[in-house]
Amino acid sequence: KRWQDFRRGGDLGRPTPAVCSTGITFTAWCNSHLRKAGTQIENIDEDFRDGLKLMLLLEVISGERLPKPERGKMRVHKINNVNKALDFIASKGVKLVSIGAEEIVDGNAKMTLGMIWTIILRFAIQDISVEETSAKEGLLLWCQRKTAPYKNVNVQNFHISWKDGLAFNALIHRHRPELIEYDKLRKDDPVTNLNNAFEVAEKYLDIPKMLDAEDIVGTLRPDEKAIMTYVSCFYHAFSGAQKAETAANRICKVLAVNQENEHLMEDYERLASDLLEWIRRTIPWLEDRVPQKTIQEMQQKLEDFRDYRRVHKPPKVQEKCQLEINFNTLQTKLRLSNRPAFMPSEGRMVSDINNGWQHLEQAEKGYEEWLLNEIRRLERLDHLAEKFRQKASIHEAWTDGKEAMLKHRDYETATLSDIKALIRKHEAFESDLAAHQDRVEQIAAIAQELNELDYYDSHNVNTRCQKICDQWDALGSLTQSRREALEKTEKQLETIDQLHLEYAKRAAPFNNWMESAMEDLQDMFIVHTIEEIEGLISAHDQFKSTLPDADREREAILAIHKEAQRIAESNHIKLSGSNPYTTVTPQIINSKWEKVQQLVPKRDHALLEEQSKQQSNEHLRRQFASQANIVGPWIQTKMEEIGRISIEMNGTLEDQLNHLKRYERSIVDYKPNLDLLEQQHQLIQEALIFDNKHTNYTMEHIRVGWEQLLTTIARTINEVENQILTRDAKGISQEQMQEFRASFNHFDKDHGGALGPEEFKACLISLGYDVENDRQVRAPLGPSGLCSNAACPPPHSPLQGDAEFNRIMSVVDPNHSGLVTFQAFIDFMSRETTDTDTADQVIASFKVLAGDKNFITAEELRRELPPDQAEYCIARMAPYQGPDAVPGALDYKSFSTALYGESDL
Repeated sequence: KRWQDFRRGGDLGRPTPAVCSTGITFTAWCNSHLRKAGTQIENIDEDFRDGLKLMLLLEVISGERLPKPERGKMRVHKINNVNKALDFIASKGVKLVSIGAEEIVDGNAKMTLGMIWTIILRFAIQDISVEETSAKEGLLLWCQRKTAPYKNVNVQNFHISWKDGLAFNALIHRHRPELIEYDKLRKDDPVTNLNNAFEVAEKYLDIPKMLDAEDIVGTLRPDEKAIMTYVSCFYHAFSGAQKAETAANRICKVLAVNQENEHLMEDYERLASDLLEWIRRTIPWLEDRVPQKTIQEMQQKLEDFRDYRRVHKPPKVQEKCQLEINFNTLQTKLRLSNRPAFMPSEGRMVSDINNGWQHLEQAEKGYEEWLLNEIRRLERLDHLAEKFRQKASIHEAWTDGKEAMLKHRDYETATLSDIKALIRKHEAFESDLAAHQDRVEQIAAIAQELNELDYYDSHNVNTRCQKICDQWDALGSLTQSRREALEKTEKQLETIDQLHLEYAKRAAPFNNWMESAMEDLQDMFIVHTIEEIEGLISAHDQFKSTLPDADREREAILAIHKEAQRIAESNHIKLSGSNPYTTVTPQIINSKWEKVQQLVPKRDHALLEEQSKQQSNEHLRRQFASQANIVGPWIQTKMEEIGRISIEMNGTLEDQLNHLKRYERSIVDYKPNLDLLEQQHQLIQEALIFDNKHTNYTMEHIRVGWEQLLTTIARTINEVENQILTRDAKGISQEQMQEFRASFNHFDKDHGGALGPEEFKACLISLGYDVENDRQVRAPLGPSGLCSNAACPPPHSPLQGDAEFNRIMSVVDPNHSGLVTFQAFIDFMSRETTDTDTADQVIASFKVLAGDKNFITAEELRRELPPDQAEYCIARMAPYQGPDAVPGALDYKSFSTALYGESDL
């Protein structure tokens, strides 16, 4: 036999003592069930190979019929039988990892033991439940509670804690003290202890011997699975709970609820304090509207705000939503357990949090718009400041030396011809001066605009502008004074070189035109739309169209200069040098003309680059708009669908909850679309795009809609979960819940999720409550149309229906808001139609533990209850003051009433 070879350490290798004990234990456990069908196994890895006894074992322990086995002897028949057994195990919710039919048919001892352990876990251990724990933890807790009063027994695990045998004997003695003389057992004689427990269990408790005492004692660490299997048999043998244990369980349940509620209250206070503190710190930051001096500083503030929206705020939105859900769940649990409602500390109410959050939203509103406006303003300011400096530099360069020239008194010693020349030169200067008037006005206008836009360096701008204006006024006065002086000697003027004069008159405006052209060609520009850049390109093209005419004017001016030289040469006139009427030489004209010719293609290139940039920006706008016009309506549609689902609520509450959770998952799965939109919005922000005519949706709208959508679905799910808590705790049937929902929806005309007083009264009447004509029946009508509650008053007894309705309204609407929510409606109906744990039931349970006494002692509490809950009761119970009191007596009656809010602890 392969199992015998395995135990002897044959071809499969020598097993450990733990593996051997596992095989012995599992074989004994299987036989304890197979004997009920009149058979048994000898070798666990051989006798299950054909699958017949394996299927029989599953039928015995489950009480169900498996498919008919195949009786053939071929390998395929055996594999089919084992597969039927494995399929049945899997149908019970058990996952068989790496266990296949071929390994069982081949006699693989490891896989066979693993399969039997899986069966034991599912059918012998999984259903064990103690103190709301299950399986291994529940079995361990049961052992700890049962062996707690026994000396030298400390059950902490399922291996070495059982090695001395005292734990097995303690379990038997606790339930059948007549079978074990526990005081005679010795801790230093484990073999005797183990054999005594195993023999008594086999003889009196019908628990077969599954382990050898020598194997357990001789092993450093007994096999945990074998011990668990053996102990589970003791659990099932003693599964009939005693009356005292039932009473203790009831008290433990009540105390556990109370302890859990206190823990939830502490968590709420802590989370509320943290959230309110975060809001208090964040609001002053959002309300800070102090502008910065540079674009970089304002862009950093904008980036900080984006980090706040993307990183810091979303977790706080979730915390706020979770806090509301925890608060509602806590209140529901308190109502279901007949405890008083929870009132948070001063300043930490849900309303306080909502008020703080509203203040935060108000502070946040407009902050991003203010940042963007400030960036636009600073960008405009930088552009204007640069333009101011450029024009001021050009003007200052032009005025350099003009004041000294105007003050020069050269006309006092000049000849008549010289004076004539000076007059003409002065006229040319006046023409030039008038041409520069526009630039001075532009400089003043730019300085005024910088002041109006609150430019940070306005002081220096104003100083420079004032200096230019003062100098300009001085130039005007000096020009007028010089003209008057020259006119006094005008009689001395004779002839003037008309050609020089004509040259000067035509060269000066042409020179100014070239300077203006160069200034315009080098002028900085800023645009935000494709239309604006196309306008600049059109203006530039129009300017280029004037260049041929300008070139002809240049050639005409140069021709005048050449003609003057030709006449002077032909008449042997020696010219003193440059044209006395102008400083604009042909070289200057040609140089500036070449400069204009060079600047034109540079301007073309700059405009084309900006056009490409604006086309790219337009693409980003359309890309964002395309996605936003999908995501925005999707969010609106989902909000409407959630509202419709919350009203219709078809199927059972579990169906509704599963449907809502699937709906929630579908919403969460849509998050990548929002992330894509965020990425596109980030690109738009980085490109400094401030408007988008292709969509009405902004990223702010999308974010707010998404947050509202997540909050709404979470609240709707929480509402259904609370309804399930109410239904399960109150024992309300699904039909009653559907009837309550149908009645509520019928009278909720506006589908707002709440009923007004008159709608609520009509709903009560539809359910069999008579709250009209000064009479009232406080229970639903039965099938015959009569009250189904024996305590009902006669149909027409004058019980003041209006007063009773007001009392009901004070219960379902304690805040006097004038609206009754569905949860409040369900709570009221559940209290009217079901029964719950009461203080009297708890008092009766304590009386059982106290042995029918009117008081209980600390020793009795420690003996019957878990240590933490026993100490909880001892710390809160008042001393008993009755005539039958003994030292250390505790009053469990006042303690029980205090649990339900009928008195103070």
